[in-house]
Amino acid sequence: MSEALMEHATRTIEVGSKSFAAAAKLFDPATRRSVLMLYAWCRHCDDVVDGQELGFNVANPQHDAAGALALLEDQTRRAYAGERMRDPAFAAFQEVALRHRIAPRYAFDHLAGFAMDVADARYETFDDTLRYCYHVAGVVGLMMASIMGAVDEDVLDRACDLGLAFQLTNIARDIVEDARMGRCYLPAQWLREAGIPREELAEPRHRAALALLAARLVDHAEPYYDSAAEGVKALPLRSAWAIASARNVYRQIGIEVKRRGAHAWDQRAGTSKAAKVWLLLKGGASALSSRGRGLRPRPAGLWRRPGAADAASVLHAAHASPA
Repeated sequence: MSEALMEHATRTIEVGSKSFAAAAKLFDPATRRSVLMLYAWCRHCDDVVDGQELGFNVANPQHDAAGALALLEDQTRRAYAGERMRDPAFAAFQEVALRHRIAPRYAFDHLAGFAMDVADARYETFDDTLRYCYHVAGVVGLMMASIMGAVDEDVLDRACDLGLAFQLTNIARDIVEDARMGRCYLPAQWLREAGIPREELAEPRHRAALALLAARLVDHAEPYYDSAAEGVKALPLRSAWAIASARNVYRQIGIEVKRRGAHAWDQRAGTSKAAKVWLLLKGGASALSSRGRGLRPRPAGLWRRPGAADAASVLHAAHASPA
């Protein structure tokens, strides 16, 4: 069973995220196992809510997303209760969550992000977009950091910052693809300023204006990437190398989106194998040079993650959001 779980998790990340799969190979074996299993659960939850498989199938319009989310919440509770999990993704999650004592609030905060999609939540301001980013990616950074042994709140903040930066990059890269699914994570304020109606985001005639908004997202991700680089100092060396490399690869995707301008969505932006090798080597150099250095203070102007007391109310609010 243990070997089958690892095979399932490895296949999931290789298909679902080639960018993170490359960096994940740099972890020590025990950490890599837990990281891959956590990723498999996150990917599974995303797919179940959307009615997809590894993010690539077109969603079924008859799919009961709310029912699927309720099932995920129930399975997550049962996993934490120690019940036997038959689903490979939840068996993997249970092993990781209990072994590394991942706080249940993190898992349910993550599910709250999917609740936002189910409720077709709208994002008026950039802070609203960042709040969504926290739920679908920032909290994943917190869970990953827990696997790597991080307990200091400042280090956890940096892990969350990396998740925020990753998701801002993902949003910029996938604006048109998301729009075709009826989703938009750009702040409504930005769309009004650019003169782009939400329902017309995918139309080619808006590409030039959309490129400016994508560049704006990429620029806003930079201070979070910088903050995350500080957190690498506090991780074990192999983990530091993997995380620094993942940071470099995702950041490069954002740079590529910005470089392409109006052609950013002609084909999916990514990095070549040669570029990945260089970015992984660069990550190793960053990890080595960071040893023994203390963390500089986190910039005061960055968005702050919600505290533990907010978790239950956030999940309730996500369910209550009007469609």
